[in-house]
Amino acid sequence: MATSSGNSSVCTKFQSFGSEEDLQLVMDQRKRKRKQSNRESAKRSRMRKQKHLDDLIAQVEKLRKENSEILTRVSIITQHYHRVEAENCILRVQMGELSQRLQSLNDILELINTTNGIYEMDNCYVTSATDYNFMNPMNMPYLNQPIMASADMFQ
Repeated sequence: MATSSGNSSVCTKFQSFGSEEDLQLVMDQRKRKRKQSNRESAKRSRMRKQKHLDDLIAQVEKLRKENSEILTRVSIITQHYHRVEAENCILRVQMGELSQRLQSLNDILELINTTNGIYEMDNCYVTSATDYNFMNPMNMPYLNQPIMASADMFQ
């Protein structure tokens, strides 16, 4: 802290005072200042460390809270995924059943159309338009009914 020129001026001051007692007082004063400076430095260091520790504790709490929120969201998403997967499985089974039903109905229609053509060819008689509509499979009341599905089927 003191420069060489400062040391020489201090030495000349000590020599000018001339007493050993004065020299001891100056050295004690320097010692007290150094101790005080060291105490203040140590106090600042402790305060910095305490602040750093407090910041780390706050960060740990924040990260724990975020982790808890993420785990909650993952749990909700997992439950939603399982529910959708189950619904998807049900819909696939229903699609297979409906595809088979559609194929069966198409087969029945094809059979009726084929049989209707053979019947007309075997029994050649004159039919009126009303008779044709009566025997036309597309005009049969049970075939023209829409296929209804209840909402409960899909749940």
